[in-house]
Amino acid sequence: MGRAIRSAADAAASEAAHAERTCASCGRRMPSSAGPEAKWCSASCRKHGIDDVDRALEQRIDELLAARARTSSICPSEVARSLDPDDWRGLMEPARRAARRMTARGEVEITQQGSVVDPSTAKGPIRIRRPR
Repeated sequence: MGRAIRSAADAAASEAAHAERTCASCGRRMPSSAGPEAKWCSASCRKHGIDDVDRALEQRIDELLAARARTSSICPSEVARSLDPDDWRGLMEPARRAARRMTARGEVEITQQGSVVDPSTAKGPIRIRRPR
C-alpha cells in the first residue's frame, strides 16, 4: 500500500514539474504532448532558439528595472525602443518573449492592470516588474 501511495505522489510531482516547464525560446508553458526532455514548444521556437537580440532584450529589461524604484514597472515597448528607436515595433514580440523567459526563471512578473497574469495566456498590453 505504501508503495502505491509513493508511486502516485511521485507521478503527481512529475506531472506538476512537467506542467510547469517552459519553452526555452518563447517562455510559454510546454504543451502536454511534449516529452520530458523537450526544450522547445514548437518547430518554430526550435528554429529560432535564443540569439544575441534575445539576450540583449533580457539585459535591457534588467537595466531598465534596476534604474527604477522597486515598485515600478516597464512596458515591453520601452525595452524595444531603447534597443532600436527607429524600428522598435519589430522588437515588441521578442521583448515579450524575453519577459516570459525571465518570468519562468522567477526574475520578473508580468502584469495587466496591476495584477500578475499567466505569461503563457496574457493577451493585450502587459507590464514587467520585479517580483514582490
